[in-house]
Formats: sequence, C-alpha cells, structure tokens
Amino acid sequence: YQFETQFHAERRSGELLPERIDEIWLDIQKKSLGPAFDLTFEYGAYWAYIPHFVHSPFYVYAYAFGECLVCTLYALYESGHPNFESKYIEMLHRGGTKRHRELLAPFGVDTGDPAFWRGGLDLIASWIDELENISDA
Repeated sequence: YQFETQFHAERRSGELLPERIDEIWLDIQKKSLGPAFDLTFEYGAYWAYIPHFVHSPFYVYAYAFGECLVCTLYALYESGHPNFESKYIEMLHRGGTKRHRELLAPFGVDTGDPAFWRGGLDLIASWIDELENISDA
C-alpha cells in the first residue's frame, strides 16, 4: 500500500523513470522489512514483477486482508463458535455476492472492532513463536 501510494502520488507530478520507481520500491521495502533482509540493487526492479501495481492498482492489500480474515475465522472456529461450520459453508456459497461485513454478519462479529482481529493476529504470533523455537533447537 505504501509503495502504491507513493508511486501514484509522484506519478501525478509527471513521468516516473524506472530508476525512480526502483528507489521508491527499495526504500519502502527497507522500511517495512528492516535490517533482517539485505536487499540488493537488483531487487529494486522487483516491483515490475507484480502486475497488480499496473493492471489493478491498490488490489494487493486484498491478499493481506484475506489472510488476516481467514486466520481470525480459524481462531473463531478453534474457540468453539456455535454453528461455525454451517455459517462458514453458507458464507462460501455467497461468494462475491455481498460485502465482507454482510458475509460475516451470521457470525455476529464486527470487522471494524480491533478486538475482532486479535484472534487471527494471536494465531500468526503463535506461528512465529513456533518457528523461533524450531530455529533455536
């Protein structure tokens, strides 16, 4: 999102050369990933590998949203939410016919409430902890 926002903001001011787009990409990636990754000069052009930036601007966030939603729903399932399976199957049947808030209404959850997302984030955190424990072994 940050890359696309900066890219499109600068593009409104005029043509962007590939070298400048590379700089934007590397700067955002370095800020996002931190010192754990050694990003090479060649990685600067990696943005060009992702067609969504050109053909479907601001679509990439949907992947992160979907992953967080699935993890949160899984945490809801694990907590023993009543009739989870039937509600989930019904939600899948409705597919793209409704917006996410409507699809999730039968679960009685509010995606606007940060507490809703806590279960999914806790699940992801547990996976990270597990990986760290494995790597320490």
